[in-house]
Amino acid sequence: MTAEEQQTGDGYDESALRSPAVRSALVALIALLFALASVPVASAHGGARTAGLTQWHGVFAIGLGVVAISAAVLCKRLGYLSPTRALYGVSVGLVVAAVGAILFEGLAPDPVYAAQSMPFERSWYPLLSLAVGLAITVGSLAVGWFRWPNRPRYTFLGITVGLWIAYPTLVPDSYSHPLGYALVLGTPVLVGYVLWIDVWSVLRTVLRDPIARRFGIGVGLLVGLFFLSVSGYLTVFLEEGAPHETTVAVLPVIYQLVTWPTVEVVLPHVPLFVAASVGVVVVVVVGTLSVLVGLNAALVARSWRLEERTGMAGSTAGTGAVVGSCTCGCCGPLIAKVAVLAAGPSVAAPLYWVFVDSASPLGSLFVVASIVLFTGSLVYSVETARRPERSSEVVPVDRIM
Repeated sequence: MTAEEQQTGDGYDESALRSPAVRSALVALIALLFALASVPVASAHGGARTAGLTQWHGVFAIGLGVVAISAAVLCKRLGYLSPTRALYGVSVGLVVAAVGAILFEGLAPDPVYAAQSMPFERSWYPLLSLAVGLAITVGSLAVGWFRWPNRPRYTFLGITVGLWIAYPTLVPDSYSHPLGYALVLGTPVLVGYVLWIDVWSVLRTVLRDPIARRFGIGVGLLVGLFFLSVSGYLTVFLEEGAPHETTVAVLPVIYQLVTWPTVEVVLPHVPLFVAASVGVVVVVVVGTLSVLVGLNAALVARSWRLEERTGMAGSTAGTGAVVGSCTCGCCGPLIAKVAVLAAGPSVAAPLYWVFVDSASPLGSLFVVASIVLFTGSLVYSVETARRPERSSEVVPVDRIM
Protein backbone atom coordinates (compact mmCIF):
# COMPACT_ATOMS: atom_id res chain seq x y z
CA MET A 1 0.00 0.00 0.00
CA THR A 2 1.32 3.41 -0.94
CA ALA A 3 1.72 6.30 1.45
CA GLU A 4 -1.19 8.06 -0.26
CA GLU A 5 -3.47 5.11 0.44
CA GLN A 6 -2.39 4.99 4.07
CA GLN A 7 -3.16 8.63 4.68
CA THR A 8 -5.99 10.84 3.56
CA GLY A 9 -5.41 13.94 1.49
CA ASP A 10 -5.74 16.20 4.54
CA GLY A 11 -3.34 14.43 6.88
CA TYR A 12 -5.76 12.15 8.75
CA ASP A 13 -4.89 8.50 9.17
CA GLU A 14 -7.35 6.34 7.30
CA SER A 15 -7.47 3.89 10.21
CA ALA A 16 -9.36 6.56 12.15
CA LEU A 17 -12.32 5.89 9.88
CA ARG A 18 -12.67 2.50 11.54
CA SER A 19 -13.61 4.16 14.82
CA PRO A 20 -16.53 2.86 16.91
CA ALA A 21 -18.67 5.81 15.84
CA VAL A 22 -18.29 4.95 12.15
CA ARG A 23 -18.91 1.27 12.80
CA SER A 24 -22.00 2.07 14.85
CA ALA A 25 -23.38 4.28 12.07
CA LEU A 26 -22.88 1.54 9.49
CA VAL A 27 -24.50 -1.09 11.73
CA ALA A 28 -27.48 1.21 12.32
CA LEU A 29 -27.79 1.81 8.59
CA ILE A 30 -27.78 -1.90 7.79
CA ALA A 31 -30.34 -2.50 10.56
CA LEU A 32 -32.57 0.18 9.02
CA LEU A 33 -32.48 -1.51 5.63
CA PHE A 34 -33.27 -4.93 7.09
CA ALA A 35 -36.11 -3.44 9.12
CA LEU A 36 -37.54 -1.87 5.97
CA ALA A 37 -37.40 -5.19 4.13
CA SER A 38 -39.11 -7.03 6.99
CA VAL A 39 -42.09 -4.68 7.43
CA PRO A 40 -45.30 -6.68 6.92
CA VAL A 41 -47.45 -5.46 4.05
CA ALA A 42 -51.01 -4.57 4.96
CA SER A 43 -52.29 -3.46 1.58
CA ALA A 44 -51.25 -2.70 -1.94
CA HIS A 45 -48.64 -0.40 -3.36
CA GLY A 46 -50.04 2.96 -4.42
CA GLY A 47 -52.23 4.23 -1.65
CA ALA A 48 -50.75 1.39 0.35
CA ARG A 49 -50.04 1.42 4.03
CA THR A 50 -47.75 -0.90 5.92
CA ALA A 51 -47.80 -1.47 9.65
CA GLY A 52 -47.14 1.98 11.05
CA LEU A 53 -45.55 3.43 7.88
CA THR A 54 -46.96 6.17 5.65
CA GLN A 55 -45.60 8.37 2.89
CA TRP A 56 -44.75 10.98 5.53
CA HIS A 57 -42.16 8.65 7.02
CA GLY A 58 -40.49 8.72 3.62
CA VAL A 59 -40.64 12.51 3.56
CA PHE A 60 -39.11 12.60 7.05
CA ALA A 61 -36.29 10.26 6.00
CA ILE A 62 -35.56 12.41 2.94
CA GLY A 63 -35.37 15.49 5.14
CA LEU A 64 -33.14 13.68 7.62
CA GLY A 65 -30.79 12.66 4.82
CA VAL A 66 -30.63 16.20 3.49
CA VAL A 67 -29.84 17.49 6.99
CA ALA A 68 -27.06 14.89 7.36
CA ILE A 69 -25.53 15.86 4.01
CA SER A 70 -25.75 19.57 4.77
CA ALA A 71 -24.22 19.07 8.21
CA ALA A 72 -21.30 17.08 6.76
CA VAL A 73 -20.63 19.75 4.13
CA LEU A 74 -20.90 22.60 6.62
CA CYS A 75 -18.62 20.89 9.14
CA LYS A 76 -16.06 20.31 6.39
CA ARG A 77 -16.14 23.94 5.31
CA LEU A 78 -15.77 25.10 8.91
CA GLY A 79 -12.91 22.71 9.54
CA TYR A 80 -14.68 20.50 12.09
CA LEU A 81 -14.47 17.44 9.82
CA SER A 82 -11.74 16.28 7.52
CA PRO A 83 -12.78 15.90 3.87
CA THR A 84 -12.61 12.10 4.14
CA ARG A 85 -14.84 11.97 7.20
CA ALA A 86 -17.20 14.44 5.55
CA LEU A 87 -17.47 12.04 2.62
CA TYR A 88 -18.60 9.32 5.01
CA GLY A 89 -21.19 11.70 6.42
CA VAL A 90 -22.43 12.53 2.91
CA SER A 91 -22.62 8.80 2.14
CA VAL A 92 -24.82 8.12 5.16
CA GLY A 93 -27.03 11.09 4.28
CA LEU A 94 -27.43 9.87 0.71
CA VAL A 95 -28.45 6.40 1.88
CA VAL A 96 -31.02 7.77 4.33
CA ALA A 97 -32.45 10.12 1.68
CA ALA A 98 -32.62 7.31 -0.88
CA VAL A 99 -34.42 5.03 1.59
CA GLY A 100 -36.86 7.87 2.24
CA ALA A 101 -37.45 8.35 -1.49
CA ILE A 102 -38.09 4.62 -1.91
CA LEU A 103 -40.53 4.69 1.02
CA PHE A 104 -42.30 7.74 -0.37
CA GLU A 105 -42.60 6.24 -3.84
CA GLY A 106 -43.87 2.95 -2.47
CA LEU A 107 -46.40 4.36 -0.02
CA ALA A 108 -47.68 7.48 -1.81
CA PRO A 109 -50.95 6.89 -3.67
CA ASP A 110 -50.59 6.42 -7.40
CA PRO A 111 -52.23 9.42 -9.10
CA VAL A 112 -55.16 8.61 -11.35
CA TYR A 113 -56.32 11.22 -13.85
CA ALA A 114 -59.14 11.40 -16.34
CA ALA A 115 -58.41 12.01 -20.01
CA GLN A 116 -59.83 15.53 -19.81
CA SER A 117 -56.97 16.54 -17.49
CA MET A 118 -54.44 16.10 -20.29
CA PRO A 119 -52.73 19.41 -21.22
CA PHE A 120 -53.04 18.44 -24.88
CA GLU A 121 -54.29 15.53 -26.94
CA ARG A 122 -52.21 12.39 -27.31
CA SER A 123 -52.33 12.96 -31.03
CA TRP A 124 -49.73 15.67 -30.40
CA TYR A 125 -47.23 13.17 -28.98
CA PRO A 126 -45.85 12.02 -32.37
CA LEU A 127 -45.37 15.61 -33.48
CA LEU A 128 -43.73 16.48 -30.16
CA SER A 129 -41.46 13.43 -30.38
CA LEU A 130 -40.39 14.24 -33.91
CA ALA A 131 -39.87 17.95 -33.17
CA VAL A 132 -37.76 17.34 -30.05
CA GLY A 133 -35.74 14.60 -31.74
CA LEU A 134 -35.13 16.71 -34.85
CA ALA A 135 -34.14 19.73 -32.74
CA ILE A 136 -31.62 17.66 -30.79
CA THR A 137 -30.19 16.15 -33.96
CA VAL A 138 -29.83 19.48 -35.78
CA GLY A 139 -28.49 21.14 -32.64
CA SER A 140 -25.90 18.38 -32.22
CA LEU A 141 -24.75 18.80 -35.81
CA ALA A 142 -24.47 22.57 -35.42
CA VAL A 143 -22.66 22.43 -32.07
CA GLY A 144 -20.35 19.70 -33.29
CA TRP A 145 -19.52 21.62 -36.46
CA PHE A 146 -18.77 24.95 -34.80
CA ARG A 147 -17.68 24.03 -31.27
CA TRP A 148 -16.01 20.60 -31.51
CA PRO A 149 -15.12 19.96 -35.16
CA ASN A 150 -12.31 17.64 -34.08
CA ARG A 151 -14.50 15.58 -31.79
CA PRO A 152 -17.20 14.01 -33.96
CA ARG A 153 -18.00 11.55 -31.18
CA TYR A 154 -19.98 14.31 -29.44
CA THR A 155 -22.03 14.89 -32.56
CA PHE A 156 -22.76 11.17 -32.96
CA LEU A 157 -23.87 10.98 -29.33
CA GLY A 158 -26.25 13.90 -29.86
CA ILE A 159 -27.64 12.34 -33.03
CA THR A 160 -28.21 9.08 -31.17
CA VAL A 161 -30.16 10.93 -28.49
CA GLY A 162 -32.26 12.68 -31.14
CA LEU A 163 -33.06 9.38 -32.86
CA TRP A 164 -33.92 7.86 -29.47
CA ILE A 165 -36.54 10.56 -28.86
CA ALA A 166 -37.93 10.44 -32.41
CA TYR A 167 -37.95 6.62 -32.66
CA PRO A 168 -41.62 6.12 -31.60
CA THR A 169 -42.66 8.37 -34.50
CA LEU A 170 -40.13 7.09 -37.03
CA VAL A 171 -41.00 3.45 -36.29
CA PRO A 172 -44.54 3.53 -34.86
CA ASP A 173 -45.94 0.55 -32.94
CA SER A 174 -42.76 -1.46 -33.37
CA TYR A 175 -41.19 -2.80 -30.19
CA SER A 176 -38.84 -5.28 -31.82
CA HIS A 177 -37.30 -3.23 -34.63
CA PRO A 178 -33.49 -3.57 -35.01
CA LEU A 179 -33.12 0.23 -34.94
CA GLY A 180 -34.62 0.35 -31.45
CA TYR A 181 -32.24 -2.28 -30.09
CA ALA A 182 -29.33 -0.60 -31.87
CA LEU A 183 -30.13 2.74 -30.22
CA VAL A 184 -30.52 1.32 -26.71
CA LEU A 185 -27.49 -0.98 -26.90
CA GLY A 186 -25.36 1.43 -28.91
CA THR A 187 -25.78 4.39 -26.56
CA PRO A 188 -23.70 2.93 -23.68
CA VAL A 189 -21.07 1.80 -26.18
CA LEU A 190 -20.80 5.33 -27.57
CA VAL A 191 -20.71 6.82 -24.06
CA GLY A 192 -17.98 4.37 -23.12
CA TYR A 193 -15.97 5.39 -26.18
CA VAL A 194 -16.27 9.08 -25.27
CA LEU A 195 -15.11 8.40 -21.72
CA TRP A 196 -12.25 6.17 -22.91
CA ILE A 197 -10.90 8.82 -25.26
CA ASP A 198 -11.49 11.92 -23.16
CA VAL A 199 -11.25 11.04 -19.47
CA TRP A 200 -10.04 7.50 -18.85
CA SER A 201 -6.42 8.43 -18.13
CA VAL A 202 -7.65 10.79 -15.40
CA LEU A 203 -10.30 8.43 -14.03
CA ARG A 204 -7.70 5.69 -13.74
CA THR A 205 -5.70 7.96 -11.44
CA VAL A 206 -8.80 8.98 -9.47
CA LEU A 207 -9.84 5.37 -8.92
CA ARG A 208 -6.47 4.53 -7.44
CA ASP A 209 -7.59 6.53 -4.39
CA PRO A 210 -9.33 3.89 -2.24
CA ILE A 211 -11.70 6.34 -0.52
CA ALA A 212 -12.78 7.97 -3.79
CA ARG A 213 -13.21 4.54 -5.35
CA ARG A 214 -15.40 3.27 -2.50
CA PHE A 215 -17.45 6.45 -2.47
CA GLY A 216 -18.05 6.22 -6.22
CA ILE A 217 -19.01 2.55 -6.04
CA GLY A 218 -21.36 3.21 -3.13
CA VAL A 219 -23.10 6.11 -4.84
CA GLY A 220 -23.39 4.14 -8.09
CA LEU A 221 -24.99 1.17 -6.33
CA LEU A 222 -27.31 3.53 -4.47
CA VAL A 223 -28.47 5.13 -7.72
CA GLY A 224 -29.05 1.71 -9.26
CA LEU A 225 -31.15 0.62 -6.28
CA PHE A 226 -33.09 3.87 -6.35
CA PHE A 227 -33.78 3.69 -10.07
CA LEU A 228 -34.90 0.04 -9.88
CA SER A 229 -37.26 0.87 -7.03
CA VAL A 230 -38.74 3.94 -8.71
CA SER A 231 -39.14 2.02 -11.98
CA GLY A 232 -41.01 -0.80 -10.20
CA TYR A 233 -38.33 -3.43 -10.79
CA LEU A 234 -37.60 -3.80 -7.08
CA THR A 235 -40.09 -3.31 -4.27
CA VAL A 236 -41.15 -4.62 -0.88
CA PHE A 237 -44.66 -3.21 -1.35
CA LEU A 238 -46.52 -5.92 -3.25
CA GLU A 239 -49.55 -5.11 -5.36
CA GLU A 240 -53.03 -6.37 -4.55
CA GLY A 241 -53.61 -9.67 -6.25
CA ALA A 242 -49.94 -10.66 -6.10
CA PRO A 243 -49.30 -14.42 -5.87
CA HIS A 244 -49.35 -15.89 -2.36
CA GLU A 245 -46.55 -18.31 -3.14
CA THR A 246 -43.07 -17.94 -4.58
CA THR A 247 -43.39 -17.27 -8.31
CA VAL A 248 -40.78 -17.00 -11.07
CA ALA A 249 -41.80 -15.97 -14.58
CA VAL A 250 -40.21 -14.69 -17.77
CA LEU A 251 -42.32 -12.08 -19.52
CA PRO A 252 -41.80 -9.65 -22.41
CA VAL A 253 -41.72 -6.11 -21.02
CA ILE A 254 -41.53 -2.90 -23.04
CA TYR A 255 -38.91 -0.56 -21.63
CA GLN A 256 -37.06 2.22 -23.47
CA LEU A 257 -38.25 1.75 -27.06
CA VAL A 258 -38.25 -2.06 -27.36
CA THR A 259 -39.31 -5.30 -25.71
CA TRP A 260 -36.95 -7.09 -23.32
CA PRO A 261 -37.31 -10.60 -21.88
CA THR A 262 -37.70 -9.91 -18.16
CA VAL A 263 -37.34 -12.33 -15.27
CA GLU A 264 -39.83 -11.56 -12.50
CA VAL A 265 -39.56 -13.08 -9.04
CA VAL A 266 -42.25 -12.70 -6.36
CA LEU A 267 -41.41 -13.72 -2.78
CA PRO A 268 -44.63 -12.92 -0.86
CA HIS A 269 -43.31 -14.13 2.50
CA VAL A 270 -40.37 -11.67 2.52
CA PRO A 271 -42.15 -9.60 0.98
CA LEU A 272 -40.16 -8.85 -2.16
CA PHE A 273 -40.70 -8.37 -5.87
CA VAL A 274 -37.68 -8.13 -8.15
CA ALA A 275 -37.41 -8.08 -11.93
CA ALA A 276 -34.33 -8.10 -14.13
CA SER A 277 -33.70 -7.64 -17.84
CA VAL A 278 -30.80 -6.78 -20.09
CA GLY A 279 -32.33 -3.45 -21.09
CA VAL A 280 -32.96 -2.17 -17.55
CA VAL A 281 -30.39 -3.72 -15.22
CA VAL A 282 -27.42 -4.16 -17.55
CA VAL A 283 -27.73 -1.39 -20.14
CA VAL A 284 -29.76 1.53 -18.81
CA VAL A 285 -29.31 1.33 -15.03
CA VAL A 286 -26.21 -0.60 -13.97
CA GLY A 287 -24.36 -0.38 -17.24
CA THR A 288 -24.81 3.33 -17.91
CA LEU A 289 -26.54 5.61 -15.40
CA SER A 290 -25.17 4.06 -12.22
CA VAL A 291 -21.63 3.90 -13.58
CA LEU A 292 -21.75 7.51 -14.79
CA VAL A 293 -23.08 8.81 -11.48
CA GLY A 294 -20.54 6.73 -9.57
CA LEU A 295 -17.66 8.07 -11.64
CA ASN A 296 -18.85 11.65 -11.09
CA ALA A 297 -19.05 10.98 -7.37
CA ALA A 298 -15.55 9.48 -7.32
CA LEU A 299 -14.18 12.54 -9.08
CA VAL A 300 -15.81 14.86 -6.54
CA ALA A 301 -14.53 12.72 -3.67
CA ARG A 302 -10.99 12.83 -5.06
CA SER A 303 -11.14 16.61 -5.38
CA TRP A 304 -12.38 16.89 -1.80
CA ARG A 305 -9.49 14.82 -0.54
CA LEU A 306 -7.04 17.01 -2.39
CA GLU A 307 -8.85 20.23 -1.46
CA GLU A 308 -9.17 21.21 -5.11
CA ARG A 309 -12.15 22.55 -6.97
CA THR A 310 -13.81 20.16 -9.42
CA GLY A 311 -16.20 20.88 -12.25
CA MET A 312 -18.18 24.08 -12.42
CA ALA A 313 -18.06 25.05 -8.76
CA GLY A 314 -16.34 24.45 -5.46
CA SER A 315 -16.68 21.77 -2.85
CA THR A 316 -20.24 22.59 -1.80
CA ALA A 317 -21.42 22.66 -5.40
CA GLY A 318 -19.68 19.37 -5.97
CA THR A 319 -21.81 17.86 -3.21
CA GLY A 320 -24.89 19.28 -4.88
CA ALA A 321 -23.83 17.61 -8.11
CA VAL A 322 -23.60 14.23 -6.39
CA VAL A 323 -26.98 14.64 -4.65
CA GLY A 324 -28.57 15.84 -7.89
CA SER A 325 -27.04 12.94 -9.76
CA CYS A 326 -28.71 10.52 -7.37
CA THR A 327 -32.15 11.99 -8.03
CA CYS A 328 -32.64 14.07 -11.16
CA GLY A 329 -31.84 11.26 -13.59
CA CYS A 330 -34.28 8.87 -11.96
CA CYS A 331 -37.11 10.98 -10.57
CA GLY A 332 -39.42 11.26 -13.57
CA PRO A 333 -42.03 8.89 -12.08
CA LEU A 334 -41.85 10.76 -8.76
CA ILE A 335 -42.69 14.18 -10.17
CA ALA A 336 -46.44 13.77 -10.21
CA LYS A 337 -46.55 12.28 -6.68
CA VAL A 338 -44.43 15.10 -5.28
CA ALA A 339 -46.61 17.66 -7.05
CA VAL A 340 -49.77 16.05 -5.61
CA LEU A 341 -48.30 16.31 -2.11
CA ALA A 342 -47.09 19.90 -2.57
CA ALA A 343 -49.73 21.55 -4.74
CA GLY A 344 -52.65 19.21 -5.24
CA PRO A 345 -53.95 16.95 -8.06
CA SER A 346 -54.93 19.80 -10.40
CA VAL A 347 -51.32 21.03 -10.61
CA ALA A 348 -49.89 17.50 -10.82
CA ALA A 349 -52.07 16.36 -13.73
CA PRO A 350 -50.08 18.07 -16.55
CA LEU A 351 -46.81 16.81 -15.04
CA TYR A 352 -48.17 13.28 -14.96
CA TRP A 353 -49.21 13.30 -18.61
CA VAL A 354 -45.96 14.91 -19.78
CA PHE A 355 -43.41 12.91 -17.76
CA VAL A 356 -45.08 9.67 -16.59
CA ASP A 357 -47.50 8.74 -19.36
CA SER A 358 -45.89 5.87 -21.26
CA ALA A 359 -46.86 7.43 -24.58
CA SER A 360 -45.09 10.70 -23.83
CA PRO A 361 -41.69 11.19 -25.52
CA LEU A 362 -40.46 13.21 -22.53
CA GLY A 363 -40.31 10.05 -20.43
CA SER A 364 -37.46 8.79 -22.60
CA LEU A 365 -35.98 12.28 -22.68
CA PHE A 366 -35.45 12.05 -18.91
CA VAL A 367 -33.25 8.97 -19.28
CA VAL A 368 -31.17 9.98 -22.30
CA ALA A 369 -30.76 13.56 -21.07
CA SER A 370 -29.42 12.18 -17.80
CA ILE A 371 -26.91 10.02 -19.66
CA VAL A 372 -25.69 13.03 -21.66
CA LEU A 373 -25.66 15.24 -18.55
CA PHE A 374 -23.51 12.86 -16.51
CA THR A 375 -21.17 12.19 -19.44
CA GLY A 376 -20.76 15.92 -20.06
CA SER A 377 -20.18 16.53 -16.36
CA LEU A 378 -17.30 14.03 -16.34
CA VAL A 379 -15.70 15.46 -19.47
CA TYR A 380 -16.09 19.06 -18.26
CA SER A 381 -14.64 18.30 -14.84
CA VAL A 382 -11.60 16.61 -16.31
CA GLU A 383 -11.11 19.36 -18.88
CA THR A 384 -11.25 21.93 -16.07
CA ALA A 385 -8.71 20.02 -14.01
CA ARG A 386 -6.36 19.82 -17.00
CA ARG A 387 -6.20 23.58 -17.54
CA PRO A 388 -2.76 25.08 -16.95
CA GLU A 389 -3.88 27.11 -13.96
CA ARG A 390 -5.14 24.01 -12.17
CA SER A 391 -2.99 22.10 -9.71
CA SER A 392 -1.13 19.18 -11.21
CA GLU A 393 -1.82 17.22 -8.01
CA VAL A 394 -5.43 16.58 -8.93
CA VAL A 395 -4.85 14.64 -12.12
CA PRO A 396 -2.00 14.02 -14.51
CA VAL A 397 -1.91 16.35 -17.47
CA ASP A 398 -2.44 13.93 -20.32
CA ARG A 399 -3.16 14.83 -23.88
CA ILE A 400 -6.77 14.36 -24.98
CA MET A 401 -6.85 12.01 -27.91
